[in-house]
Amino acid sequence: MAFTEKQLAQGEVANSATSVYGGPGSGTAVIKQIVISNHESAAGTFSLWHDDDGTTYNDTTNLVEDAPIGANSMVVMDVFWPINAAGNLAAKADAVNKLTITLYGAEV
Repeated sequence: MAFTEKQLAQGEVANSATSVYGGPGSGTAVIKQIVISNHESAAGTFSLWHDDDGTTYNDTTNLVEDAPIGANSMVVMDVFWPINAAGNLAAKADAVNKLTITLYGAEV
């Protein structure tokens, strides 16, 4: 079984819960590290959802809610979140074009 580590996704975070990674085409992926950077001069907040078999973004799939992030700074989260082909990781920022999210991990 091949194990390929790579950048899984990167992009701006919307101000509503939006999928930032939709799982591999087949098999399973493991998100190992999440980097969220705030490239603005004002502090902000972010939220994360992990639905392993769909796109439900509510209290049942919420993992991080309105976590603070300082101005011109970043948050690094070391995690081990398996996600299958039907799963999604979603993110939300307090403002559009304020935060960038990068996911690192592996697809199996």
